[in-house]
Formats: sequence, C-alpha cells, structure tokens
Amino acid sequence: MNTHRIEIAPRFRPFGTTIFTQMTNLARTHHAVNLSQGFPDSDGPQIGKDAAREALQSGVNQYAPLPGLPELRAAVSNWSRDMNTLQCDPDSEVTITSGCTEAIVATMLGLVDQGDEVILFEPFYDSYRAAVAMAGGIPKFVTIQPDGGRFGFDEQQLRNAFTERTRAVLINTPHNPTGMVFDQDQLKLIADLCVEHDVLAFSDEVYEQLIFDDHKHRSIATLPSMKDRTVVMSSIGKIFSFTGWKVGWTIAPAHLTAGIRAAHQFLTFSVPGPLQMGSAALLNDARDEARAIREQFTATRGVLAEALDDLGFDVHRPEGAFFIMAGHERVSERLGCKDDVDLCTWLPKHAGVAAIPPSVFYDDTALGSGFVRFAFCKRMSTIDEAIKRMQRALQR
Repeated sequence: MNTHRIEIAPRFRPFGTTIFTQMTNLARTHHAVNLSQGFPDSDGPQIGKDAAREALQSGVNQYAPLPGLPELRAAVSNWSRDMNTLQCDPDSEVTITSGCTEAIVATMLGLVDQGDEVILFEPFYDSYRAAVAMAGGIPKFVTIQPDGGRFGFDEQQLRNAFTERTRAVLINTPHNPTGMVFDQDQLKLIADLCVEHDVLAFSDEVYEQLIFDDHKHRSIATLPSMKDRTVVMSSIGKIFSFTGWKVGWTIAPAHLTAGIRAAHQFLTFSVPGPLQMGSAALLNDARDEARAIREQFTATRGVLAEALDDLGFDVHRPEGAFFIMAGHERVSERLGCKDDVDLCTWLPKHAGVAAIPPSVFYDDTALGSGFVRFAFCKRMSTIDEAIKRMQRALQR
C-alpha cells in the first residue's frame, strides 16, 4: 500500500502558526479588543483609495512589470530623497514587493547563500528568522534590552556576532516590538562593523514616519560607505494605515537589486497595479496625512501608556513604531500568571483585551517572558474601551 508523507518541511517546523494569528483568533473567540496584531482600525487617506479606484476603472488590471509600475518606483525614489535624504534610481534601484515581508524574504533568498550567517537583533519580527531559514542561512542573535531608561544593545555582543561567515546584519528601526529608534552612535557602530567585515546591511524601515517626541529616524544607507552595501525595505502599510494593501519596496544598489529581483520574480512577480497607483498617490500627495497619522498615534500612545502604568505595568515608553512593551511582573503576581504567554491567554478571557506575548520574538524565550506587547495604532475610542475593560478586570 502506498503511503504519503504529510508533514511540514524541516526548515519550517520550528515556527508553527504565527503568534499574530493565534492571538487574533483568541480575540475573536472572546470578543476582545484586539491590541495584539499591529494594524490600525481605520482606513488611511482617501486620496489613495480614489487613485486605486480610478486605476481599477481605467484598465490597470493586468500584470504589472516585475520591478513595479514606473509611477510607483518614481514616487518611492522621490519620497526616499525628500523624507530620508536617500538618493536612488527608480529604474535600477527600486523594486516593488508584496509588502515589506516579501521584501525581506526576496532579499534573503536573493542575497544569502546556504550556510551564511545573518545577525538578527532580538526581539525580532517573527518573519525574520523564517526568512533566514528559507535562504539556508544561520541566525546569530544580539539582544535589545532595557538600558538606562531606554532600550539598547551591548556593543561587545554585537562585535562578537561578526565572523568570517557573516553575510548580513538585519536591523529594524524604529524597532518592533521595543519601540527603540536606533540612534546615530548605534547606526555608526553597525556601519563600521559592516565595512570592516565586508558585510551587507538589511534595513527594515516600515515605521520610518512613526517617530515620537524628539527622536529622529535615519537610514543606515545614508552613512558613509553604506549605500553600496545596504538594502532598505519599507512599505505603505504602516506609514499610511493601509496594511491590507501589502505594497512595499526595496531600495538597493543595482548589483544587490539584481539578486532581490531574481527571487521576487518567482515569489509574487508583481503587485496589483491599482494598489500600486494608489500607493504612488499617497507617497506623492498625502504627506500631510502621514503626519496627521503620527499625531493620532502619539496621542493614543500617551493615553495607553499612562493607563498601563496606573494598572501596575512597568511601561517602556516607545520612541517609535506601533507598540508598548510593558513589564508585567506585578500584574501577573496578583493574577497568578507565570509568564507572558499565561497573562496574554488570561487577558482576552477575563479582561476582554488581547495583547502579544513577546517571548516568541526571542531565540531565548526567557529573555522576553517578563514583557507584554500592546498595540496603540487604534482609534482613541478603541484604546479607551480597552482601558476600561482592563480597569474592571485588574482593579478588583
């Protein structure tokens, strides 16, 4: 009798179902306010939707070119120049991808070879480690942790992570989930090590416009000697609150872009044309709306951070991105919860609020078990409702 092997390929076995799917499903089951997955609960600027609808009606409905529509590549180039002081050629250095996640995967598959080492900062967005595995790479970890009132990393640990097998270092600034914005000294250290060891930099900058207080975003590609060895990855989703559009891009010198496009052509080949046209309109004409979105999330960040602090969490106020990392030791001690997974299972069931247990974003899960991650990229009414629910459940 013939038998069929039905199992997950070994490279994917360590990952299982993403924590975002798990917690969103738990939120739906318990009708909880979903502060777990990082998506806004309101649409972005109307100008983008109007441009996408116009493109849909005017016949932009067949395959777009592999690198992306020229209108969007030009818009990305202009945005990059104006917002990040990064000059790039729209024809040879910009590639449109299905969100930043595909940009990361295409970059890994196109530029990382079997056995190459890739340095990841933990906690990390969960697709990073899977993308390294798909490329046959070996992850090396440097830990971001609380350091003098903000998050930071140990210089010596980073130096020790570089070896003769290191192919790339992947950074994410502003950083998910800690909210850390890599400062000038940190970027210079990474850049110097990349030059010294002849290593590439992959820079995930999807939260590039979501910067709070007096912090500033700078792309590592703008540092001396870095443009020719850096892949910048970003997307429409976080900047303009259109996460479901899945329109992203890479910016890289032509010799690196060639590898990215070699992989991209066999992943998605092209991104829906109408959404590319809508994205071009956003980058060109909705910059004021992007600033308004940042102001909205600055307000929700402040309200949620203050409420979590009052509830007994140890709040690390984020410098950027969508999330608050909060220590939960005092709260969990009252509730009898043993770790972040335990508390994040308790919250939807008993408080009607879903959050993320960030230990899943660490190689050593114990390093993250003392934190809970809350998303504040929501309407103020959503944040207010979540706070009321947690107050009723936690202040008994």
